[in-house]
Amino acid sequence: MGEKTAKKAGPVKPRAWTWVWVSAAVTVFCGGPVAVLAWGAMAWSEIGESQQVDCSEVMTFARGSLPMSAEDAHCTAAHWQDTLADAEFRMPRSEVGGWLDATYPAGRPSLSCEQDRCLDVSFDEMLYVTLRITYEDGDTALVRVRAFDT
Repeated sequence: MGEKTAKKAGPVKPRAWTWVWVSAAVTVFCGGPVAVLAWGAMAWSEIGESQQVDCSEVMTFARGSLPMSAEDAHCTAAHWQDTLADAEFRMPRSEVGGWLDATYPAGRPSLSCEQDRCLDVSFDEMLYVTLRITYEDGDTALVRVRAFDT
């Protein structure tokens, strides 16, 4: 009669795939929120940073248009709760008055002006545009347009 061999009862070895699933679950439940927090911190740090944009977009936002004779145009915009857009360009000094009258007829001279010519425009108290013009070397004017909404 054969003896039956009894197996010793000992610790059960976990299956290899169990560790894979446990590792994946820990990664998702712990690493997921950490990744979202890291992404949020990066996105938050870039809020409000000024970035270069197309000047036609800036001037459309400022409810104006870039003069046909504009040169060296450089435009930036920053967004967060409000939008702040800046345009800077040069144009012939002789064309400044006509362009201002056609583009911003409701503009009022600024109360304080450290440049050669300043103009402030308000659109329904929701959008404000300031223009600062500096006359350079006789024939050229440097125009700075700043538009911001509230």
